[in-house]
Amino acid sequence: MAKKTTATKSKVNYSKETYAFWYESMLLMRRFEEKAGQLYGQQKIRGFCHLYIGQEACAAGAITALEKDDKWITAYRDHAHPLGLGTDPGAVMAELYGKATGTTKGKGGSMHIFDKERNFMGGHGIVGAQVPMGLGIGFAEKYKGTKNLCICHMGDGAVRQGAVHEAFNLAMLYKTPVIFVIENNGYAMGTSVARTSNVTELYQIGESYDMPAFPVDGMNVEAIHEAVAEAAERARKGDGPTLLEFRTYRYKGHSMSDPQKYRTKEEVEEYKMKDPIEQVLKTIKDHNILSEEEIEKIIAKVKKQVADAVKFAEESPWPDGQDAFKDVYIQEDYPFVME
Repeated sequence: MAKKTTATKSKVNYSKETYAFWYESMLLMRRFEEKAGQLYGQQKIRGFCHLYIGQEACAAGAITALEKDDKWITAYRDHAHPLGLGTDPGAVMAELYGKATGTTKGKGGSMHIFDKERNFMGGHGIVGAQVPMGLGIGFAEKYKGTKNLCICHMGDGAVRQGAVHEAFNLAMLYKTPVIFVIENNGYAMGTSVARTSNVTELYQIGESYDMPAFPVDGMNVEAIHEAVAEAAERARKGDGPTLLEFRTYRYKGHSMSDPQKYRTKEEVEEYKMKDPIEQVLKTIKDHNILSEEEIEKIIAKVKKQVADAVKFAEESPWPDGQDAFKDVYIQEDYPFVME
């Protein structure tokens, strides 16, 4: 299959509402993650914490290309996706704190955010495990006869997992309505793609299964939207899955404990020149899509949302000890849960 690239466009391609959503959504993701990093340093947030800073376009652009009944699943870098989908930032922050008011009642923490109401089927801590699950979710939609699909995000490190290849094979065999997304930030946990894979153009892996597969500028929200919209149209027509390689970059380490010795500060700064939020803001200003007053209102709104989320998490109660026995089995009187 011929290689497809999506170039950055200088003209206005979408509505004012879409550009406003992209800017506000990505700004909320960025400010939320920056605050989460600060709180982790203060030991308010413990355990693992994987920040999405730099990758915001990968979520925001996909959201505007899909429908509200479509399903979402991702790996453990999972705070931004539900925020973009409309999950209460306070509930996400409370989950990071491990509080009872969190999205999974404080039981999941950073890596396991869920929101059933918004069809966010969770972040998952096992590398690549969400990929066959995403296949299953897509298969369920096909089985039920809906026109819905599942978008399944993974990191570049996950594509070396056997379960991922099994899922790709079955997805094509059953023409399952799934959009597989590789958020390729170049380093997986801390080793470059070139040192871990003979195939460095990761989208080409899909071609080995005859799956339509394309690279996409992961720092450009318009390019993301266009690629996902095209893949969604194919899935809804019954033509099966698509593999998209979002070529993105995380400014922070793999997790908060990552010293980042595998890359230079100069490289990070070079990618910051392509910042997805600054790109969309430049388009907004260049074409007078939003006034300065409207931009300032968005900035103030996001600042308050993050502050309110922290306050909510701080003031929320810890789970009760007995909560460990709840939500484990659907049968409430399951005999092996002891008093």
